[in-house]
Amino acid sequence: MFIDIHVHTRKIPGFPRWGSPAYTTPEQLIAIYDRLNIEKGVILPGVNPECSYTPQSNEEVLEIAEQTGRFIPFCNIDPRALTNSPTAPLGDIIKFYRDKGCKGIGEVCANLPFLDPFVQNLFKGAEEAGIPLTFHIAPAIGGYYGLYDDPGLPQLEISLRRFPKLKFFGHSQAFWAEMARMETPGERVGYPMTPVNEEGVVPKLMRKYPNLYGDLSAGSGCAALKRDRKYAIRFLNEFQDRLMFGTDICAPDTETPLVDLMLDLKNAGDITETVFNKVARENALRILNV
Repeated sequence: MFIDIHVHTRKIPGFPRWGSPAYTTPEQLIAIYDRLNIEKGVILPGVNPECSYTPQSNEEVLEIAEQTGRFIPFCNIDPRALTNSPTAPLGDIIKFYRDKGCKGIGEVCANLPFLDPFVQNLFKGAEEAGIPLTFHIAPAIGGYYGLYDDPGLPQLEISLRRFPKLKFFGHSQAFWAEMARMETPGERVGYPMTPVNEEGVVPKLMRKYPNLYGDLSAGSGCAALKRDRKYAIRFLNEFQDRLMFGTDICAPDTETPLVDLMLDLKNAGDITETVFNKVARENALRILNV
């Protein structure tokens, strides 16, 4: 069975998503999981105003996890929380929720640069608490949600170097578009499907920094593998201990193409049962200490 490293749900039926289909309820999500053979999922609370109709409490996520037994809770803290200061003791909040059962922090969606002092303070607190952090990268400041980095991800690299004990889970279009060398910065907005003729910065950063992990959820993670099957096999094999299956289900009709792709790669013999199991479930369980 799969372990889903990235999912969203709300307890109130019909909870709005700014013009999109409403969020899945836990009951709807469990029905989807049963159909897709997914054992558990990591719930990422939406707390940043850039991406949340109304911020979701960490307490709601903990309650869902306790009541259902099918979810792994993450907490989430806006970098501007508490004193609206880059020296706010965010580590204390993160440790509190860690001790309540939260296995990580994220999805961090504040539309601030990676090197903004507020964001760096959040990374510092997460590293102190000893739990991983899932980030979403935006291609610009304004009009998007997610941390901002320039093409080539130099701010992420500096952060990986500054916080070597913090496990960063990379996610989103602007992250996975850099699987290959980009022809134009505009590729960061969508899902490039051209072959990987030359490696981009994502595999190079993963090679250089052992604290960078890959969250393969959503169309972005799946597209990064589907754009070049031959390269995807090499990538999955090389980083088999740091890649994690995910869906990023938000609404009941969210597509889940990575399920079929992973099964196809395994059944075709393109990846071994060992690699499949690591990416599908074992890495998440090991890294989150579940």
